Amino acid sequence: MKTKILLAEDDFDFGLILKQYLELSDFEVFWYQNPEDVMELLKGEFSFHIGILDIMMPNIDGFSLAKAILKEKKDFPLLFLTAKNQKIDRITGLKLGADDYLAKPCDPEELTLRIQNILKRTQPASTTLSAINIGTYTLHSDKLLLSHPKEEIRLTQRELDLLLFLLQHNNQTIKREIILDELWETNDYFTGRSLDVFISRLRKYFQLDEGIKIQSLRGIGFQIDFP
Repeated sequence: MKTKILLAEDDFDFGLILKQYLELSDFEVFWYQNPEDVMELLKGEFSFHIGILDIMMPNIDGFSLAKAILKEKKDFPLLFLTAKNQKIDRITGLKLGADDYLAKPCDPEELTLRIQNILKRTQPASTTLSAINIGTYTLHSDKLLLSHPKEEIRLTQRELDLLLFLLQHNNQTIKREIILDELWETNDYFTGRSLDVFISRLRKYFQLDEGIKIQSLRGIGFQIDFP
């Protein structure tokens, strides 16, 4: 079965190019120029594998559309496309739960590779890994699931990778540059800000156990502590 891509892009020429290229890469592309049409889809069957959303669209922008989609489909993978290349837009997208962000005009081949990488990260692992107890939480790496007696949290692959890296160095300070170089192989302003966003998410996930601390050591790095 082909991967079904939801493409929300109001620019006709650019949307047509992306649709044709992605279909040549063996994806099944459902292209919508009107974001209202995507909102209507949420009322019925929504069987896509990944969404590609332009941010600057008329009436409903990509961020608002993403919020609506994630409200109904919590773990739906999203990639933002935009002509705006401001750092604040990237941070906003990540906070919403986007898996990636690509500024226009983008290379269709790069977009294809990013889609493939997102799908690899978000697909369930094929092997069963042992559960890891973290205070009152249990981490099921194979399911990208962090469970607590009162709630369950579905992690993204990046959140899981970062959490596992911190756990490998429990009660030890890890420098920011080491995390960026070893996990994401990029150390610049954008990835540094992204790291801060992911750390904030992990802190929020563990808020039901006061014994678990993820500390930020200003100008140095991070440290996780738990009993």
